[in-house]
Amino acid sequence: MASTVTSRRKQLGNELRHARTNSGMTQQQVAAILGCTQGKVNKIESGAVGAKLGDVRTMIDAYGVSGEEADTLLNLARAAAGQRGHWSGYRSVVPHWFRTFTDLEPAAAEIMTWHGERIPGPLQSEHYMLKQFTEFGSGDITSLVRARLDRKAVFDQEQPPYYRFILSESALRRAPGGRSPGVMLDQMEHLLELDKRGRVYIHVLPFDAKLAAVPNDFTIMRFPDRTRDFVYVEHSAGGIYLDDMKDFQIFVDSWDRLRGAALERGETREFVQDMAAHYRSQLVT
Repeated sequence: MASTVTSRRKQLGNELRHARTNSGMTQQQVAAILGCTQGKVNKIESGAVGAKLGDVRTMIDAYGVSGEEADTLLNLARAAAGQRGHWSGYRSVVPHWFRTFTDLEPAAAEIMTWHGERIPGPLQSEHYMLKQFTEFGSGDITSLVRARLDRKAVFDQEQPPYYRFILSESALRRAPGGRSPGVMLDQMEHLLELDKRGRVYIHVLPFDAKLAAVPNDFTIMRFPDRTRDFVYVEHSAGGIYLDDMKDFQIFVDSWDRLRGAALERGETREFVQDMAAHYRSQLVT
């Protein structure tokens, strides 16, 4: 299982929270010992920020943690501080609010994602990416494409996550910038190739699906270790990460409703093949 700086940082935070809870201490008490705010302690425990090795040692002592457990926490702290400069070069085009997502993507055990109006990044063909970035008027298109292609490496891991996609029929019909049968034919053929991979599951939600309404796009990530599962929701100004169990369950229930109404894998393959034939017929010969 791939491990990233962000996943190790979140795991460290979870372990520190667990140790603090067992010791009976509050975040306010820990903040007083570290000489910081309660908000910073909360961010360390949530994995939003890293923790200095000296602070981790102080917390371990305060919690009465010793032996192998203390060594594990210190090793996590050292690992979480690694890979400086990871977001330099062409990767610097990735927005700060999306970097946690891309760091954790390869470390997940299972990813379940719903998209209503567009093809999500990991499923995009290069032709689709180029068209999308061009229509956005993006500056450094080459870096944007390279950064997005990097995400596809998640499918080539020795043990990739189970990646489950539900796509609205609208996502298969709405091309970046308007009508573009060549781009969409390439995209449909790309989906059919990805669907052959063992741990990639693609399901189409057709327009005639029996649902009262569909939710906004969201992604559920589950992890094999003590990294806390979360939901990622993107919006026009950025993205938010929700790991409260009540919120998490609401999105799991939404996923279950969408999955129940979506086409099965074989039916989806036939649907995408029909869409490919549709776009092929629109090409000017």
